Amino acid sequence: MVFDHAGREVARHQLEHEQILPRAGWVEHNPVEIWERTGSVLQTALNKSDLSAQDVVALGITNQRETALVWNRKTGRPYYNAIVWQDTRTDRIASALDRDGRGDVIRQKAGLPPATYFSGGKIQWILENVDGVREAAERGDAIFGTCDTWVLWNLTGGTRGGVHITDVTNASRTMLMNLETLDWDDELLSFFDIPRQMLPAIASSSSPDAYGVTHPAGPLDTEIPLTGILGDQQAAMVGQVCLSSGEAKNTYGTGNFLLLNTGEKIVRSEHGLLTTVCYRFGDAKPVYALEGSIAVTGSAVQWLRDQLGIISGAAQSESLARQVEDNGGVYFVPAFSGLFAPYWRSDARGAIVGLSRFNTNAHLARATLESICYQSRDVVDAMEADSGVHLEVLKVDGGITANELCMQIQADVLGVDVVKPVVAETTALGAAYAAGLAVGFWKDEQELRANWQEGQRWSPDWSEEQRESGYAGWQKAVQRTLDWVDVD
Repeated sequence: MVFDHAGREVARHQLEHEQILPRAGWVEHNPVEIWERTGSVLQTALNKSDLSAQDVVALGITNQRETALVWNRKTGRPYYNAIVWQDTRTDRIASALDRDGRGDVIRQKAGLPPATYFSGGKIQWILENVDGVREAAERGDAIFGTCDTWVLWNLTGGTRGGVHITDVTNASRTMLMNLETLDWDDELLSFFDIPRQMLPAIASSSSPDAYGVTHPAGPLDTEIPLTGILGDQQAAMVGQVCLSSGEAKNTYGTGNFLLLNTGEKIVRSEHGLLTTVCYRFGDAKPVYALEGSIAVTGSAVQWLRDQLGIISGAAQSESLARQVEDNGGVYFVPAFSGLFAPYWRSDARGAIVGLSRFNTNAHLARATLESICYQSRDVVDAMEADSGVHLEVLKVDGGITANELCMQIQADVLGVDVVKPVVAETTALGAAYAAGLAVGFWKDEQELRANWQEGQRWSPDWSEEQRESGYAGWQKAVQRTLDWVDVD
């Protein structure tokens, strides 16, 4: 996406890439495909708007954060597919950490519970299961990165001197970075037996000189400064200008991610949330956040389309769900990858409960949209318990916000107004803001605030009794998903 000084979209191009599902619980991406499609969308977005690379003052990158890649720095070839954040093959690694007390150290130092979600276990799995990787890592040839690092390394030249670096937000999602030092922690590395030389350097999210420039032999044919990197949910915080303590947003993508800015204070959760770095601009102190991560929301709608075939496209989920007044007693808990916040149960699996012969595919479509909203309610309740801050309004963004019925259900389930900005693609906008701040394209955070404009608002219609009765049914449904898989 290309943005101008007012934060308006000038151009965009996007391509899907393949979801590789080798077996139950495994989710992979092809790193070469990701890189090739990155090059393609860069060129096409510029061509669509009659811009040249010379018109771009800076590039920012945002990415799915915990997805882990290991590749050879000399050949540029990945040793294995990218293991995606949703993948659950590392459940034994995660549960072993919790059994012997190492999990408490990870919570204290990294702000994260041991879970299949994060990158550390994925790196360990590749080191242990892919021939030759450990030896290559010890030699310094095999290097790790999340998707931002992989794309940056290739953009800056790859085998011809590519920059091997990440930012604090992505590093904070590995279980390997200390939240206080903002550096890789030797004790945490020892838990996963990961050689330190595999890891990228860690920089601020917005920096004029840390990330280098695009290589002239790459897809842009010229040198453009790369000056911003933010993990996708932190990028959405910046795009929604949630830059003050107490401000929150919810991003509706493949999963849902609700973040609350806690300022320069590290707030340790007692209710199943994550403590994470929100952003760090230049040499300023880091800003932290509490986060509730939900594994399956938008991907539940994809499942209706791809696996069940009851809708032909995501938009049809709304028209189908509108055919019924309510869920007809049906609840769908899409715990395909276990349950994330605030439960953190890798033994959970998806369940559709409350079915009677009366129910139709319209009830299932409605229950799917409601599952997105109820999972967000779980996280909002946990966030209020941890922070003592009562949510007055929820800022929302991401693909599912185009589904007006889903946003109305969200307002009803939470009992607060739900507000979407004019530019709903706040993740890309946040990466642009981080890049532009570093080169002075925007002079300060106040200029970013001036760009934010309300696009749409939904207010609750449900009575308090409806709200609590519906949520009680959801909580009963969640209980039915637990203890389904035996985790060693």
